[in-house]
Amino acid sequence: QLQACGGGLVQAGGSLSLSCVGSGRSLNIYALGWFRQAPGKEREFVASISWRGDSTSYADSVKGRITISRDIIKNTLYLQMHSLKVEDSAVYYCAGRPWGGSSTITQDFTDWGQGTLVTVSS
Repeated sequence: QLQACGGGLVQAGGSLSLSCVGSGRSLNIYALGWFRQAPGKEREFVASISWRGDSTSYADSVKGRITISRDIIKNTLYLQMHSLKVEDSAVYYCAGRPWGGSSTITQDFTDWGQGTLVTVSS
């Protein structure tokens, strides 16, 4: 089970870090990703990292502002967000798939955690 946390309210231009823990399972063989869904919109890709950790992908809208990383020992996925914009407001989900690369495709991911809400105020 994937458990995301770290969401909250932040002002535009601020920073926020999200975490996703693998509860009851090792994430070592999983490619992992972050997705987000704003009200009335479809879930969209944010960032992903390959199972080896040697490849990452980012949505164009977040490049240069967001960094995905993983800690094998802590069995945790991270998303560091800087220079946040109002349009970054959404429920953020972590997801995983065994032995995968840094896919940008929602349907490629088989395991999903519950979301954590990020609200960016103007």
